[in-house]
Amino acid sequence: MRILSGKDLNKTYVNRDREVRPLQHVNFELHQGEILGIVGESGSGKSTLLKVISGIEKPDSGKLYHLENEYTGQGPEKTGKFLRMIFQDAYGSFDPRMSMERSLREGSDESREEIMRVIGEVGLTEELLSRRPRHLSGGQCQRMSIARALLSHAGVLLCDEITSALDVTTQAQVIKLLLEIRDLEKISIILVSHDLALVSMICDRIMVMKDGVVVEEGKTEKVIAEPSDEYTCKLLDSIIAV
Repeated sequence: MRILSGKDLNKTYVNRDREVRPLQHVNFELHQGEILGIVGESGSGKSTLLKVISGIEKPDSGKLYHLENEYTGQGPEKTGKFLRMIFQDAYGSFDPRMSMERSLREGSDESREEIMRVIGEVGLTEELLSRRPRHLSGGQCQRMSIARALLSHAGVLLCDEITSALDVTTQAQVIKLLLEIRDLEKISIILVSHDLALVSMICDRIMVMKDGVVVEEGKTEKVIAEPSDEYTCKLLDSIIAV
């Protein structure tokens, strides 16, 4: 079942009298229980696409749909009912003055029992709830971000480079957690990353973006084994070189 989709999305910025087009006629689909990876180098448009999907930014043209209902132009206060964004900077996404428990309770009417259930689900302990963000490790803070998203009961998680600031071991733990949550909560995930190797380990399908254009899209195993675009081949070659 299709959960989210975008049709012919376009976005242009003017930067010092120069036009930058991070989205050019972009189409996408996300299905129930699927993890879709959006990959590309810096400036490819992948993070802009996530901001447009979430409602943080509006497309210049094109349409967005949730369960076939158009939601183009709706801001985060509306889209937050069915999707949640998890940012690269986990620390910056929390109020530094608040305890984690207060942050998790903000805007939520969930009981403490439910908060504790979700905290356990993301691999954290009760004693961390009394801490402020700066007293958590990077991995712990990102897990708190995921817990906050789960407490919203949104059916879609939008993950923007959420492992890039973490060490390799913690990256693997967060990726494993996303897979477990997908299976347990039956949610759908869009994972944006510059790391094709990481995306290929977790995602069911991959979209490759370059200069605001989707240059390749398909099932992960096919894109990795039989890339059809020269840019995808370049990304794959960089993995092999490493």
